[in-house]
Amino acid sequence: MSIERNLTGNHAKQIAGEYAAHLVNDGDIVGLGTGSTTAYAIKELGQMIKTDFKILGVPTSHQSRFLAIECGIPLTSLDEHPLLDISIDGSDQVDKKLNVIKGGGGAHMLEKIIAQSSKRYVIVVDDEKLTDHLNYSVAVEVLPIALSFVRERLKIIGGKPVLRSAVRKDGPVITDHGNFIVDVDFGVIDFPEKLEVELSCCTGVMEHGIFSFVNEVYVGTKNGKIEVLRR
Repeated sequence: MSIERNLTGNHAKQIAGEYAAHLVNDGDIVGLGTGSTTAYAIKELGQMIKTDFKILGVPTSHQSRFLAIECGIPLTSLDEHPLLDISIDGSDQVDKKLNVIKGGGGAHMLEKIIAQSSKRYVIVVDDEKLTDHLNYSVAVEVLPIALSFVRERLKIIGGKPVLRSAVRKDGPVITDHGNFIVDVDFGVIDFPEKLEVELSCCTGVMEHGIFSFVNEVYVGTKNGKIEVLRR
């Protein structure tokens, strides 16, 4: 498939999202990620099913669920389909080895579950998300009762944790699963696989935003073309 346009700004996200939608095959069970770039994929899939193209979607958040319903995409669940054909998701940052940081939208726990339930996992981004080394804050989802303990542990492994606060209201952001999010600045992350293990081994951490298993990234560029990155 070829989608080439003279696009800039958010349109680079649009071309990446729309392109990824056409990686989906008729009859697929599709993981529907969260975020602005993935939203374009969901909208394009909504247009595709108007032409008798049949899929079932598994959303990763309330946000993607509501958008999928708005676009007319029939939904299912991991209980009914524990193995998905393909999942499409966005990212906050991607390094040259295709290590990924997610979690800006706070949906990274279910996003990781769905990613690892998928035969094919596709990340879509604009070219501004590419970097030589990860340095974006890592979203860590924390069981509320363990917040103080986890913050201290995050400091020990070199992080600067900040509790994510809700916009225009007092109190922390609450995830779809009833947990808190701590955004942790680790500076330049030279060894994301090592940090991933350290975070996963911390009691009270429900999930974190480092995804080191990504094999396929589609990048929308400002000249309206797609760059495909694979391990």
